[in-house]
Amino acid sequence: MKPTKGVHSISAAQLKNILNDKDKVFVDVRTPAEYKGRNISQFKNIPLGSSFDKLPKDKEIVVICQSGMRSSQACKQMKKQGFERVTNVRGGMSAY
Repeated sequence: MKPTKGVHSISAAQLKNILNDKDKVFVDVRTPAEYKGRNISQFKNIPLGSSFDKLPKDKEIVVICQSGMRSSQACKQMKKQGFERVTNVRGGMSAY
């Protein structure tokens, strides 16, 4: 799968270094049940298919899911909605 133009991608290891960055918004697009089972506290659960309208467009959005597929779809969606800085976590929670 080729990355969407303008969507950055980071590894799970790189994610660990930026988790406390207050200028980033962390979004987990898995289902509420998956999120409840295991999550990273900085991430807010907004399941794929939900509206991303409440997210700030002036901050970098870091998106995670279980494997990286749904977060990649969510990143594409956000780019279409006009979000400038969108980052996908490669490998998702499986890699974390």
